[in-house]
Amino acid sequence: MPGSRLAKSAAAAAALLMLGAAAACGGDGDTEGTAPATPPTATGTGGSPTAAPTNMEFRAEVKEVTARDLPHSWREGCPVPPGDLRMIEMTYWGFDDRPHTGGRLVVNESAADDLVSVFRKLYQMRYPIDRMEPVDKYEGSDFDSIEANNTSAFNCRQATGSGSWSQHAYGLAVDINPCQNPYVSADGSIAHPDCVKYRNRDLDEPGMIHAGDDVVDAFADIGWGWGGTWTGAKDYQHFSSNGR
Repeated sequence: MPGSRLAKSAAAAAALLMLGAAAACGGDGDTEGTAPATPPTATGTGGSPTAAPTNMEFRAEVKEVTARDLPHSWREGCPVPPGDLRMIEMTYWGFDDRPHTGGRLVVNESAADDLVSVFRKLYQMRYPIDRMEPVDKYEGSDFDSIEANNTSAFNCRQATGSGSWSQHAYGLAVDINPCQNPYVSADGSIAHPDCVKYRNRDLDEPGMIHAGDDVVDAFADIGWGWGGTWTGAKDYQHFSSNGR
């Protein structure tokens, strides 16, 4: 009958509409891909660190990077290619006494696993870290990264006061809480006014690193040296594979 044919046609049209809507919503998501690492920008990314439940265990993932991931920290002529670097994405303990997800550290591939073990120890001892972002967030500026009290590693730059490559240019150095652990010139000066109070190493405040403490020992366990032992200038934030 005509009414029956109309009802069947309407039902078929409705079914087609429902199928189209499901396809538009992405189906089961099997076609989505995951990039090795997301390039940071000065305005932040979706991977910005966030507070997490206090019972969260340490987590870390080592990912490959490309030149696109390092728009300001790497360039042609740097001593290592992007293929020899890795991005460690990890949890870290914050100054708010809570775990944070989304910490990111670019390091040399050869040191990535050892550094995961170090930061696992720091997390377990609840050593606080203010923030952990690639220096590309600060357009490659070491000064601005320090101003933000940012813990970082790779940056293709020369060593302070030197014409040779820094260990950071190889991804074989890490600077931790650079305000609480400032670079102090041989004459005692500090380039960052907000950090001057931490020239006094007799202070015992969160985030500070002292000779013989658990942070120094954690890096010593992988054979890395600490800039706090240098003669002349002191670099209390700095750990590196060769001690320089």
